[in-house]
Amino acid sequence: MDNWVLILGMLAITFAIRYSLFAFPNLSFPPLVRQGLHYVPTAVLTAIVVPGMVMPDGQHWALRLDNAYLLAGLAAIAIAALTRHLLATIGGGLLVFFLLRWALGQLPI
Repeated sequence: MDNWVLILGMLAITFAIRYSLFAFPNLSFPPLVRQGLHYVPTAVLTAIVVPGMVMPDGQHWALRLDNAYLLAGLAAIAIAALTRHLLATIGGGLLVFFLLRWALGQLPI
């Protein structure tokens, strides 16, 4: 029963937040809030990706040179900074990741 109350509560909060933008179409945010909202996607993606890079097993820090996740992530950051091209960043990061996994003997094949 507690799970259903929690799920229904999350549903109500999510619906209220999303519906409020449609219910009040003339709603405008102050410039400081708009400026802060500009950084939300970067902050959310960083919070999702970085733990996977530094703790690939989910339990222990792996700040070593044999961590293909960390090295490929750093390479993808460098590619993104240099090219500013999304497809080049994704392709280059994946290529570096799989080459590192192959070079380090970590591929499951």
